[in-house]
Amino acid sequence: MITFKDIRDNRDIQIYIRHADESMRALGYTEHGFAHVTSVAETAAYILQTMGYPGREVELVRIAGYMHDIGNLVNRVGHSQSGATMTMRILDKLGMPADEIASVVTAIGNHDEGTGEPVSELAAALILADKSDVRRSRVRASLRAENYDIHDRVNYSVTKAELKINADRTAVRLSLTVDTHYSSIMDYFQIFMERMTLCRQAAKQLSLRFELFINGQQLV
Repeated sequence: MITFKDIRDNRDIQIYIRHADESMRALGYTEHGFAHVTSVAETAAYILQTMGYPGREVELVRIAGYMHDIGNLVNRVGHSQSGATMTMRILDKLGMPADEIASVVTAIGNHDEGTGEPVSELAAALILADKSDVRRSRVRASLRAENYDIHDRVNYSVTKAELKINADRTAVRLSLTVDTHYSSIMDYFQIFMERMTLCRQAAKQLSLRFELFINGQQLV
């Protein structure tokens, strides 16, 4: 069986992730490289593992999380679909069974807001993991740079982000600590409302309730 370690250590995949992130840097986006995809992979795995899914499903969503943004190599527009197509080719070449490829590709092809839907448990876990990775260390632009925009301000303002499933596995909570000196709570909702709506749908797919807490106050 193809494992997450096989994917993580694959030189071609490393090159694709690196070049995809270089394109995002050139466009002025926040970090979409190894730190982001590793975080997403581990958070998505945590979600399914905590919810009691089989070990192989956990491994597959970890793989999907690690490969979910390689489509940025092609273009930011439609990157979830192009990434899914690239992933299908890579995993088929590595000898992964078709049913497992289908699960991974479906998750990747549906992870982005605007075009994606939580059509499977893997897709739902990937959505929650990806949209919850908001943090100061993803910001690359200087505070005084011309390309420093609202996305940078919001990410920079988040000093701590934690996604946790409660003990009785009925809710998944995204808790953010936001330094409002750099960005207001309204700024967060201005750019992330569509993402939070998708997170609510994803949580429902996993029989969970989605909760958003900012600075200790429940907002969703």
